[in-house]
Amino acid sequence: MLPRRLTALTATAALTAALLPIHAASAAPSRRVPQVAGLGVADIRALLTARKVTSVQLVEQYLRRIKAYDTAGPGLTAVIRVNERALADARRLDAERRLGRVRGPLHGVPIVLKDNFDTADMPTTSGSVALRELQPPDDAEQVRRLRKAGAIVLAKTNMHEFAMNIYTISSLGGQTRNPYDPARHPGGSSGGTGAAVAAAFAPVGMGTDTCGSIRIPAAHNNLVGLRPTLGLSSRDGVAPLAGTQDVAGPIGVSVRDVALVLGATAGHDPKDPVTRAAIGRTPRSYEKTLRKSALRGKRIGIFTDYFATATSDEQETAARVRAAVTRMAELGARTVELGAQPEILAAAAGANRVRDEFERDLNAYLASSAQGRPASLARLEPPYDQITLADIATSGQVTPSVLSTLRAWVGSPPLPNPSYEEKLRQRDLLKQRISDLMRAHDLDAIVYPSITRPPTEIGVTQSYLNCRLAAFSGFPALSVPAGFTAGGLPVGVELLGRPFTEPGLLGMGYAYEQATRHRALPPTTPPL
Repeated sequence: MLPRRLTALTATAALTAALLPIHAASAAPSRRVPQVAGLGVADIRALLTARKVTSVQLVEQYLRRIKAYDTAGPGLTAVIRVNERALADARRLDAERRLGRVRGPLHGVPIVLKDNFDTADMPTTSGSVALRELQPPDDAEQVRRLRKAGAIVLAKTNMHEFAMNIYTISSLGGQTRNPYDPARHPGGSSGGTGAAVAAAFAPVGMGTDTCGSIRIPAAHNNLVGLRPTLGLSSRDGVAPLAGTQDVAGPIGVSVRDVALVLGATAGHDPKDPVTRAAIGRTPRSYEKTLRKSALRGKRIGIFTDYFATATSDEQETAARVRAAVTRMAELGARTVELGAQPEILAAAAGANRVRDEFERDLNAYLASSAQGRPASLARLEPPYDQITLADIATSGQVTPSVLSTLRAWVGSPPLPNPSYEEKLRQRDLLKQRISDLMRAHDLDAIVYPSITRPPTEIGVTQSYLNCRLAAFSGFPALSVPAGFTAGGLPVGVELLGRPFTEPGLLGMGYAYEQATRHRALPPTTPPL
């Protein structure tokens, strides 16, 4: 395998060195900087508002944790690159706060980004050595909105290369490890973000989800993850896997934090036509529904088909999620056992468009974000002035398991074609059948395990078919911590809703979260 990272070590060292004189310059009212481990966005917001900490001090604390636990200690390998401008951004935002200008609840809050979000000040690599020099001309739209809201981009995180699987291994970033057990993978493909947020390298981060890539890392890292409705948030400037399935969204330590980030990023973007559907369907705030009573009177359908029990760890996961459903009922929800749904499963099985769309959509993204650079990569295959999937496959600079897939997908059949049209038909059928099921039982949500097993050991595969209902239909889904197995591994419970019902899903997730308080720090990354 090629070197696991080319930039993070030097960037982290340089930035950490630059932090040494900061205390004198920042002049924080508090002499003792609070520990950041265990803090969420809402906690940090309160500390900043009370002038108990500065954004510069926060950046320093998070960088100390990255240095202690990412390349040393448990060696999580969650970070691909630290943003060398993070301190300058923090100083500027601290100055704005002193002048009375506060942009919103994310003002001065450090965040991390999966390394398939374009950033004008850092390369965007999709975890690949082949794209290590890809420097986008501008920020992805969601990144632009986060910066406008005052967020500080602290680092780019590792991902399963080109978002191709759930184990988070890449030629550029290496193998990311789970902070709850470094012998296990962190989920994926947004596993770097999941591990980084769980290990308190930042209070919140951004991921993408084509089939579980936000929700699985959230479940495996004892976090909250939201796959938004397809069309709620822009994908402009986000490297694609399949344009009719991809979404981008937040992974955080609490439902409230996810709601705050969603509020800053959701809404129509002319650069992503699918977001026209969001016009008139985005509330001014996603916090209004966050009430401890939000489960009262809600009807939740138990999707029995997704409770696998073939192995002991599947049985334990199913038991934890069943216990979560019982707790929701105790909090006022009415639960309905849905029984076998063979027609829904059949439609989901035939609706995956990744194989069809990947080459088309990646080439379109590269034309905009790479713009033919680096030229040495573009020259490998025609057209010689543009980077394409063919160039990347020919370069060989991709982790082996992903490289074999890329090579097989070069020269994909042109779209549309009869096979692809049938998959779109199955997608539409899936949407209709889920809607019919929810209407027939008057459901506010459908519940099931986010993934049927806890994180497996590195190198051991696991099924992730539970991703399909939301991913292939475009419906929203929220994963919330459901507790731990007897071996201390996290389990996630997922709530799926109708399109644009994020406020209701967040409210239900919040009520359950507040009643159970399953969030706990990983044992391998304690406070410093």
